[in-house]
Amino acid sequence: MNRIWNSIVGKLWLTILLLVSFVLFVFTVLMLEFLEDYHQEQADISLRQTASTIASIVDNYDLEQLTDEIIEEMITDDTNAFIASQEKEVVSAFQTGYNSDEIQKSILKNKNFDDVFESTEPILDRMILPSQLEEGKMETYIVLSYPLKSDDQVHGAIFIYQNPSALHKASQETTKIVFLSAFIAFVLTTFFAFFLSSRITWPLRKMREHAFELAKGKFDETLPTTQNDEIGQLAVAFNQMGRQLKHHLEVINQEKEQLASVLTSMTDSVITFNSDRTILLSNPPAEKLLQKWFLGKKGENDRPVPQEIFEMLEHVLSFEDKLEEDIELDGSYYRITISPLKNSEQSIRGAIAVIRDMTDRLRLEKLRSDFIANVSHELRTPIAMLQGYSEALIDDVVSDEEERNEITRIIYDESQRMGRLVNDLLDLARMENGHTTLYKDEVQLVPAIERITQKFTQVAKEKKVQLQFKTDLAENVLISMDEDRIEQVLTNLIDNAIRHTPVEGSVTVSVEHELSYARIQVADTGEGIPQEDLPYVFERFYKADKARTRSKGGTGLGLAIAKNIVEAHKGNIRVDSVVSQGTTFTFYLPL
Repeated sequence: MNRIWNSIVGKLWLTILLLVSFVLFVFTVLMLEFLEDYHQEQADISLRQTASTIASIVDNYDLEQLTDEIIEEMITDDTNAFIASQEKEVVSAFQTGYNSDEIQKSILKNKNFDDVFESTEPILDRMILPSQLEEGKMETYIVLSYPLKSDDQVHGAIFIYQNPSALHKASQETTKIVFLSAFIAFVLTTFFAFFLSSRITWPLRKMREHAFELAKGKFDETLPTTQNDEIGQLAVAFNQMGRQLKHHLEVINQEKEQLASVLTSMTDSVITFNSDRTILLSNPPAEKLLQKWFLGKKGENDRPVPQEIFEMLEHVLSFEDKLEEDIELDGSYYRITISPLKNSEQSIRGAIAVIRDMTDRLRLEKLRSDFIANVSHELRTPIAMLQGYSEALIDDVVSDEEERNEITRIIYDESQRMGRLVNDLLDLARMENGHTTLYKDEVQLVPAIERITQKFTQVAKEKKVQLQFKTDLAENVLISMDEDRIEQVLTNLIDNAIRHTPVEGSVTVSVEHELSYARIQVADTGEGIPQEDLPYVFERFYKADKARTRSKGGTGLGLAIAKNIVEAHKGNIRVDSVVSQGTTFTFYLPL
């Protein structure tokens, strides 16, 4: 029930009913008043006509008995009459019911009727008289006095009055008819008002349902537009609104997807902050960075970002100014740019931070500068020697043939060394760019490694270093590898081990089986490498002992080349070392 009254149908229906009810009420009251006056007027006319007829009969007929019979026939059951002489004495009475005498006396005593005995005009009056139907009850009667034989100066009169029950009965019947008509009109109005309300509000209910569907994101449904009135125009506007909303949402979704794609594809970390310093949005690189910071802070505070970045964020939100700084956090270097975000009212609603990890870039720049410095350093000495000795030959500074031959040999050795350096640099560049071509064959691993080791037997004897080969693999174990490239790796490792092992030391080459790999180790009992230098062993031009350089030969690129060759074979290489105890290089090749 509450749902009906709260709906437009109920409200419109109730409004129409109240309006029609008010109109019917006013109409009924006025109609009852009109009908009551009409009945009274008709009663007055009826009494006048009856009185006039009776007066004519009395004036024209002297037969008293015949006159009385005629009058009795003319008077209706609800009408009473009596004839009085000029002395106010009742001559004839045509009355029924109770209290006839009292009514006669009351009428004759009424001074308003005194003039009727001397006048020619009838007199009408309303009087309160005893009831003819009930004892002890007074009622209002319409009494008409009509003169008889009005030609005489003093004459009699006929008094005729009507029982009020007849008038009341007519009024009651009329009232019933009026109320019945009003009730029928009310029922019909109720039905048509409900029908009209439903007819008007049905499109509105459809629009409401359509609005709810639009709110749920269903933009394909449309409203029927069969009407040409305002409601039909509203339905057309609703359909247009749905199409526009669908179009705008599609555009917004496309822009959102484009923005999400841009953020996801960015290598820089992007973090959006609310004005309350909480994180609103972040891209995948930023998620990884936040996880790294969270694991690194070890519960020091509840802030999602480090203190340095939080202070930058505070500055931007407080002063509404863009801020860009390079900071170092836990050994990593970042370039951070934080800009304020403003709403339509130009007030700060948050900030966006773009964080670029500069660690690799700075490391590469350092490597580049170190590479240039190392190459320059490696080339400076042989070029200086070539220049100096060649000038000595040109200026004939050399006196004997033996000395000339020595200078020529030095020039040749230094040129060979420069050639090896250039070739190693070219090989390393090709390997790092993925242009290395491996010529793999099925090779017996143990005989191949043993053969390479035996090449250094004479060198080890000259250095008074014990060279050993150990293996627990069968000689028929095959491996797919580029034998020349692996020989280049072992040559470099064994040569380095012999050169950096003191007299009476030992170098051991071993081949073992580990999981699905062949593990090849070159272990020495030499000088060892400091622990802090181990991460840089495989970098170009690395030398743990900065004092030793060309005295022990080498270009400083051998280990970098070895690492690239092993990785090209889908293997890996590592180093373990203890200062003054020795160094072990281990590389793995898949079997």
